[in-house]
Parts: sequence; C-alpha cells; structure tokens
Amino acid sequence: MIQAKTNRRNLLALLALSLALAACRLADDYFLDAPPEVEAQGLAAQATAPLLLPEASQTRSPTAAPPATATPAPHPLTIAWLRGQTFPGSEITIEQTLEPGANYNRYIASYRSEGLKIFALLTVPFGEKPESGWPVVVFNHGYIPPEQYRTTERYIAYVDGFARQGYIVFRSDYRGHGSSDGIARGGYGSPDYTVDVLNAVAAVRDFDAADPERIGMWGHSMGGNITLRAMVVSDEIKAGVIWAGVVASYPDLIARWSRGATGSGIPFPWRSTWRSDLLDEFGSPEDNPAFWASISANSFLEDLSGPLQLHHGTGDTHVPLEFSATLYEQVLAVGGAVEYYEYPGDDHNLSNAFSQAMQRSIQFFDRYVKGAN
Repeated sequence: MIQAKTNRRNLLALLALSLALAACRLADDYFLDAPPEVEAQGLAAQATAPLLLPEASQTRSPTAAPPATATPAPHPLTIAWLRGQTFPGSEITIEQTLEPGANYNRYIASYRSEGLKIFALLTVPFGEKPESGWPVVVFNHGYIPPEQYRTTERYIAYVDGFARQGYIVFRSDYRGHGSSDGIARGGYGSPDYTVDVLNAVAAVRDFDAADPERIGMWGHSMGGNITLRAMVVSDEIKAGVIWAGVVASYPDLIARWSRGATGSGIPFPWRSTWRSDLLDEFGSPEDNPAFWASISANSFLEDLSGPLQLHHGTGDTHVPLEFSATLYEQVLAVGGAVEYYEYPGDDHNLSNAFSQAMQRSIQFFDRYVKGAN
C-alpha cells in the first residue's frame, strides 16, 4: 500500500514536471517576437495568469523590412533638374574697355557660373541711368565652333540694334567659347549653356546700372533653344524673342533634324553624339515618352515667364521652319502670349528682312520689357 502510494506520488510528480516543462516551452514560443522588456513582463506573470495558446499568426518568424529605395535624381537635361538648381550669378567684372558704339559704351566683362569664369560682351547706354536702372537684353548667340568664337566678332549689327535703343546688352560667351573656362559640350545634350545663361541673368540683376525687374532675352538658332528653356525655368525674364530657333521638342529634334532642314543634305556631325547617347540610354521617344517629354521645354509652356515673339525665314536650310510654326501653335494652345512672323524666302540669319525683324523685336521688348512695371 505504501509502495503504491509512493508510486502514485512519483507518477504525479513526473506528470507535474512534464506539464511545467511544456508550459515553459509554450511560453518561450509565445514571446519569441516580443522585445526584451515585454518578454520579461510576460514571463513574470505566467505563474498567476492562465497560459494562452498562440494563434498560428502569432508564432510566425519576424519579417525583415524591405530596404528603402532612394528616388533617382533627375537627368541633368530635364526641366525638373534645372528647376532644382540655384543660379547665384556673381559680380560682373569689367575686363577690358572697348571702342564705344554710337550712343553706348562697350566692354568685355566676366562673371561666374558653376565656378567657371565666363566672359561676355557688355554694352551700357550713355547718359544718366533711369532711377530703377537700364532695361536689359540677355543675348544668346547661335552655334559657332567654340574654337573659332571671339567675344567681339559676329552678331555686331544685332547687338547694336538693341544697344542703340537704350538697353544694356549682355552676351555670354558660353563655357569653352573664346576665353571662357570649361568645356564646350554643346547646347542639346548638356544643360551647361542654359546654366551659364541663367547665371548671366542673376549676375546682370545685381549689376548697378541694370534694372533687375526689366530683363528680356533674345536668342538665335541654338540660342533660341536656350532662351525657351530659360523661360520655363526662371520667372525673371519678362519677354523672349527668338530668331530661327531650335525650339522643337526632343522627339522632333530626333525625327526632323538629322540633316539639312529643307533637303539640302547638309550633315551636322556635331549633333550626332547627344542623339545616340540619349537613345542608347533611354530608348526611343515611342518607347519612353515620359523621359523625352521631361527634357523638352515644349512640355512646360504653361510656365513661360513672359510673352514670346518668333521669327523664321521660309528659306532657312539649317533649322526647319516648322519648329517655330509648331511652337507658335503650342503656346497658343496653353493660352500663352505669342507673336509669329515668317519671312518668305529668307535664310537662317534673316539677311534680307533683318531691319524689319529687328524693328519688330525692339518694339516687342519696348512693350514688354522697357515698359514693364
């Protein structure tokens, strides 16, 4: 009898020990995912609290959080990238005094752009400056082989036309041109020249003789492309005038501007690299329309900083007439202010209608820049 009771006590003891061990194992499983402070509280309470068996979902192994994905930076050709930059400009330094014009002084000047020393032609009207300063035309020249470029050569009559009418003219020698620092990487596959021009705007705004609230921009050919891009980035340009501008969207530049504009067959090898590089990296405009729209100023015409005036000769064999005609329709479509003039049979430089085109340009700037409040 005593032996039987002893055996029963032993059996009961073994059973109690087994149950205790099982409870411990279940408790360890239940708090597997808990942080240390919660785990300590739970284990201390199990002596007085009934054990709750875990649901299947409560016992799953911890899942690592997916790694954070960084948002890629915009491509430097995109309008978004340009809008994300700062253009502090710098003090304009007079490097050399030139022979004066009819009623204005002429200088070779310099300013800074992304740490580079950029030279420029600067004209300042004679006489006492207006209380707010002289109105300004930032002048964007077209393509000239950088190694042939000289600050005081070409566009002489163009600069003179605006300078005689009481405007400061500031014509940047884009980086890599003439004596300017840097490498000339072109106006279509790189934002460099647009950056230089936007820093020119900032520099001339701080120039003592200039009115910072009366700045217009003129561009020819490649300079027209720069003007259009600058005007959808900066709100400091009151009006723009573009002659024979390369103002098409990038898809149209790809499809419509590989050779002479009107069938002349003139090859432009200096334009081929940026095309092939962009196509290789981003695919065709048909396959990747979002990217090609993001680098085209034509996609942002609602944001033009002011009215636009366009001029183009129908005999232009360098830049298609349709580029200006299409831009005119695009600006109208978004409710923008735009004027468009065609010159029958005239060439890329509007050689035959130069006086008429210049007079229209001056009248436009007089209305929207000189007369700006």
